Order: sequence, then structure tokens, then C-alpha cells
Amino acid sequence: MHLKYSFFILCAAFMVGCNESAVTEESPEGTQPYTALRSVAPFPVGVAVQSGRLGAAVHSGVVRTVFNSVTAEYEMKMQHLTDASGNFIWSPADALIAFAKEHDMQIHGHTLVWHQSTPAWLANFGGTDAEFEDAVRDYITTVVTRYKEDVVSWDVINEAFEDGTGALRNSVFRRRMGPDYIARLFQYTRAADPDVLLFYNDYGTIWDAAKRDSMFAMVDDLQSRGIPIDGIGLQMHITHTFPALQNIVEVMDAMVQRGLKIHISEMDVRVNPEGDLLVLTDARSQLQKKRVSEIAAAFMDLPEEYRFAITWWGLRDPESWLIDFWGNPEWGLLFNAEYQPKPAYEGFLEALTGRG
Repeated sequence: MHLKYSFFILCAAFMVGCNESAVTEESPEGTQPYTALRSVAPFPVGVAVQSGRLGAAVHSGVVRTVFNSVTAEYEMKMQHLTDASGNFIWSPADALIAFAKEHDMQIHGHTLVWHQSTPAWLANFGGTDAEFEDAVRDYITTVVTRYKEDVVSWDVINEAFEDGTGALRNSVFRRRMGPDYIARLFQYTRAADPDVLLFYNDYGTIWDAAKRDSMFAMVDDLQSRGIPIDGIGLQMHITHTFPALQNIVEVMDAMVQRGLKIHISEMDVRVNPEGDLLVLTDARSQLQKKRVSEIAAAFMDLPEEYRFAITWWGLRDPESWLIDFWGNPEWGLLFNAEYQPKPAYEGFLEALTGRG
């Protein structure tokens, strides 16, 4: 099930130098040469993509040469895989998976259940609660089975706990399936694919103590009952100053203590949280570089068997969700608008190669 990776080095006129034994390949058209992350990382390095953007040669070129793991930004969420009536829409997700397979890239499935991506056919389900659960189980079984030979891991459920209180969200899944619904989602996914890795994915668990406690209580409960869970998606939507690195390390250590694989699943690093910049300054770029390097280094310090992947939530700055969400200019990713790597990219490489 797990795809084999073919690694290669892009010559480093930018950032890091090539050595005599390096295998070289031309950089993507329209970019300057640089070292590919996939060529040096001892774990998969991923990016969230939209299949519609892969038609642009430079976009697809950077994705396939730099990264060796992909996550669908939208196409594999329930509201995008089905229409309002419950009919499946496979083409966008299929195209993304075909691209990943062609270029020896790991595929992480995101996400089977998320309260913010509930299609009308399920949100307004008119049957009994038992029939509602049957529909959810059938959906999971159909999707996971379709991609069984290609997807190595799934976010079974995304963001199930409330901010601040850690209470279980009162989603339609909670209301119709009861408070133990998460356990059954994991069981249904495991039944559909005995080999796929199962993750819980959430944001804010680094700094929100109530949410973090609820997440770990859920994990402890699942593990005590023998219900499968393999890892945690630690969304890394952070800034260049917050949260403290020590807090990140402590949460990752708590995951390791539970035998969980760690996926830094949605990484971006905001450099304009106060909205004081109209253009990205060199000073703020260097702070972003430092931040990226220290987080990647902390991930490298984890035992190998717990390092699942680091996935960036987008390829280049102008395509990031951060701009619309926060309403001000932002430059949170590794590549600028011209598909050129930023200092943060160099910081990532330095951590991977021990040069930071």
C-alpha cells in the first residue's frame, strides 16, 4: 500500500551547495535551481494542493520535484466528494491521486468527517438516527475502499472539540450518532482498510489546554478499549512568535508517550499577525526562517518511528487561506508568488541537514 519514493537532488545555486555525489535534475521551469526537500528529508514532506492548479506547469513542477507527499486541500472532504443529493463526484480527487501516483508521492486523505464540510444530503438527513449512521458508515466504506491501494493515511475526523472548553462539538454527527460517535468512525475506517493509518486532526491543541486535554482523553479512551488510532494531526497554524517552542515540544512528547505517530499536518507561519506590514520585510522573513527551522529541528529530534510527516498548507503565499481568513497581507508559506523559495525554505533545509 505504501508508495515507494524516488529521491533526487536539485542543484543548489540558491541556498545550499551541491556535492560531488549528488544526483542532479533541472529545477521546475521558471524557477532557479535549489535543493528539493524530498531529497534530504528522512520523512515525507508534504503540501496541500488543489487539483485544478496542477494544470499550470510551474505549479505542478514545484509540487512534484520538491515534495513527496500530498494532501487534498478540498477535494477529499465530504462536501466536495458528494453533491447536495449524495451522488459522488470523483474526478477532482481522482486527478490528484493520479498525479501523486505518477510522481511517487505519498497520499494523505483529508478528511472523512468534518463538521464544516457536511453536505446537505447528510445535514438534512430525514431518516432515523440508525439510518443516518448507516449512511455515514456507507460513505466512509465507499471512499476508503475506492482509494485503498493509494491512500496511506486518513484524517478520520477533523476538529471535533470546541475552542476554550474542550467540549465535544454539537455537530450533526454528535446529535445523530451520540457522544461515542468518534470511536465508531475509527472502527468503520479500519474495517474498510485494515492497513491504512488512522489520524485525529485538530488545531489549537498546543495552546488551548481544555482542547488538548479533551483530545488526549479521547485518545486514552480509544486505546483503553482497543479502538484503532495511529496518530495525531498537529495543525501548525502559528505565527513567528507564538506559541512557544517548548509548548510544541511538550505536546509532541505527550503524543510519543502514547505511541502515536505525529503529523505536522497543516503548517504555515504567519509573519503579519498584527497587520502592520504591506510588504514582506527581510527582518520578518528571517524571523520566519528561524521559526520554521526550530520546529523542523524539534520534529527531527523525535524518535524516527513517530515522525509521520510535515505537510505545508499550501504551496505559495498568494494562494494561502490565511489572507482571506485574517483579512490582511500574509506570507506564511515556503514559496513566494513567483514560485521561488523564501528564507523559510532555507531554514527548513538547514534543520533537515543539521546545519541550522
